[in-house]
Amino acid sequence: MLGILISILPVFLVVGFGYIAVRNKLFPDQSVDGLMMFAQNFAIPALLFRAMSTLELGEAFHPALFLSYYGGATVSFLLCLLGARLLFERPWEDSIAIGFCGLLANGLLLGVPVTEQAFGPEATESNFVIISVNSLYCYGLGITAMEIARARSSGGSLAQMPMRVLRAMFRNSLILGIGAGLLVNISGVTLPAFFTEALDMMARAALPAALFGLGGVLCFYRPEGDLRTIAWIVLASLVVHPTVTWLIGSATSLPEPGFRSAVTMAAMAPGVNTYLFANMYGVARRVVASAVLIGTAVSLFTTWVWLALLH
Repeated sequence: MLGILISILPVFLVVGFGYIAVRNKLFPDQSVDGLMMFAQNFAIPALLFRAMSTLELGEAFHPALFLSYYGGATVSFLLCLLGARLLFERPWEDSIAIGFCGLLANGLLLGVPVTEQAFGPEATESNFVIISVNSLYCYGLGITAMEIARARSSGGSLAQMPMRVLRAMFRNSLILGIGAGLLVNISGVTLPAFFTEALDMMARAALPAALFGLGGVLCFYRPEGDLRTIAWIVLASLVVHPTVTWLIGSATSLPEPGFRSAVTMAAMAPGVNTYLFANMYGVARRVVASAVLIGTAVSLFTTWVWLALLH
């Protein structure tokens, strides 16, 4: 088990370096925003474009892969949402933002590098397949639920809701990178070598820059708010999501490479975008931010356990 911990430790150390650098004023606060903007709007879309454009679509898109991962994500979403509403008596809008924490794991910034470190670079193919629909599914579900809740409380019309959901999703640079890559893959277009080499240079910088920036972003958060609610989110994200994914993957005989990727991705802490979602609607920001921070710290140890079981 020690070997597994050592294999994934570099991923968390890069996050830690970013945290320490920002906390000790060695890396300016405003530079974190610039670094994350570069990673999320340019380098990671380039990485996703290249992954999607070269993916073997027929072999990789296994229905059981989506069912296992997103089945677990949906259960985690409902558990967080209903727990926040029924156990902790939060308003519906707060509860949906808290539910979004259980839905959107940090699969891209943590799940991909952890899978690569634990199982090798070739093992990440199924990770990118999961990511290919992640924003569409998670933002589609989260935004739709939030818009219904807001219309219910304000008495507004739901007629404009589909357009608001689509507009919010397709402004996302990650979705654009994935969509463009799939179009190139399906069309069979051969891109010029100088262009793909430039994209590969960007892609190689994506995960190190994003992990370092993630550490800096986490430095801005403080563990505040209702600790019981935060513990509930962390439990759903780090235990329930991967457990349900494991059970569905086993029941559907998901092939081993996809099974490992699905469980590893499901075992990641809530992503930073969960805070951006809460901030967009101005609800449950302290609780969500604290869950991201605490969940990321705890996930070093829970990920170690899940990878030991997978090995």
